[in-house]
Amino acid sequence: MEPMQLVAGLNQIFSAFDELTEKYGLEKIKTIGDAYMVVGGLPIASEDHARAIADMALEMQAYMKTIPNNLGNSLQIRIGINTGPVIAGVIGIKKFIYDLWGDAVNVASRMESHGKPGYIQVTETTYSHLKDLYVLEQRGTISIKGRGEMITYWLIGPKI
Repeated sequence: MEPMQLVAGLNQIFSAFDELTEKYGLEKIKTIGDAYMVVGGLPIASEDHARAIADMALEMQAYMKTIPNNLGNSLQIRIGINTGPVIAGVIGIKKFIYDLWGDAVNVASRMESHGKPGYIQVTETTYSHLKDLYVLEQRGTISIKGRGEMITYWLIGPKI
């Protein structure tokens, strides 16, 4: 794919994701290459932050199935979700950006990088927030850099 085509495609996808952040009352933190980082419960605390993130992730996944790639197949994304405390704010004196720091952020990133295309991987902590409202399948134990063995789950969809 030509660079301009790639940028145009990412712009289309990220613009759709931006609309989802608004729909669910979430906060877009940043894009990093082809990665999209969003948080729930900030800057204003929200009791249903995990549910809002789960709903957005499921809609992101569904949206990606509607975008054909150059081979005629739908594009797939990996999504990683974790729940936990973070530090949020703006630092520095140039090119201000609202950002997040903390172990919860690192684990969420590992959920994405250790996931599989087309799947939404969540931690046990997030599972505990979602298990009554969503169908989740245990993936099993995986080795996570800097954390060791972790039990993770696939978010499948809402319970009917």
